Amino acid sequence: MTLNLDDAKNTAEVLTTALPYIQRFVDKLIVVKYGGNAMTDPELESSFARDIVLLKTVGIHPVVVHGGGPQVDNLLKELGRQSDRIDGMRVTDKSTMDIVEMVLGGSVNKSIVSLINKHGGRAIGLTGKDANLIRAKKLMMEKNGNDGVAVPVDLGFVGDVVSVNKDVINMLIASDFIPVIAPLGVDKEGNTYNINADLVAGKVAEFLQAEKLMLLTNIKGVLGRDGEVVTGLTPKKVDALIEDGTISGGMIPKIQCALDAVRSGVKSAVIVDGRVPHATLLEIFTNEGVGTLISREIDAALSQS
Repeated sequence: MTLNLDDAKNTAEVLTTALPYIQRFVDKLIVVKYGGNAMTDPELESSFARDIVLLKTVGIHPVVVHGGGPQVDNLLKELGRQSDRIDGMRVTDKSTMDIVEMVLGGSVNKSIVSLINKHGGRAIGLTGKDANLIRAKKLMMEKNGNDGVAVPVDLGFVGDVVSVNKDVINMLIASDFIPVIAPLGVDKEGNTYNINADLVAGKVAEFLQAEKLMLLTNIKGVLGRDGEVVTGLTPKKVDALIEDGTISGGMIPKIQCALDAVRSGVKSAVIVDGRVPHATLLEIFTNEGVGTLISREIDAALSQS
């Protein structure tokens, strides 16, 4: 089967347009948080897996950190159980933790690994418990009471990241594997914790000093007051948007993870619309992207202008 001349020209243009981006990112490490609609739509699942394989094939090193909240919710519902949430965080008792671990570390993780491998990759699944990959501690949360005084809230086995064993990930990358990480962690006493996947992705990117952190979401990106996507942000601008209420609610923890990663040495972080097929490739291999970029390089460019 042959391409007609117009199709051939379009194909050649796409490939040559991608070349400088491939050259820029070759041998660089990119952490991708995979979740939302991209995990529940078969077409998006397939496009994501192919994107990850293509990145590895051209010499870029992707590390995948995945969520799985809807899948956990579905199993809890099947078992006739409910899971409360406080400010978007799942209250996780011991029995719920067992279910979370089974879903995230089992079915969801292995499904992603299988799909990447189906498209020609060499993915290997991990949880934060493997080789003490993610050292965790109990997350301490506070919530303002009716009197405005902050009171502690016990979320159970919900954790925060203390450290990431980067040697494990680097060893897998050096052996040409694609790490796929479930957001579970373990403390010094051996207790297992459920950790927000955005937080884990940000910390993995930070400890590995990744070139880029990508957070796939169910929205277009950070929206300004006019409802349009804010395409480029500096850390200072993010702080200002949080302070004036433009960034609020559930977006704050997500963008805070990206902001912390950039301030800790990651070159850039981007909040990407995961509902767009091949969003990962569009973000890396085109100038436009499909989300909101947070970068220290933008800060530097502004200071020099």
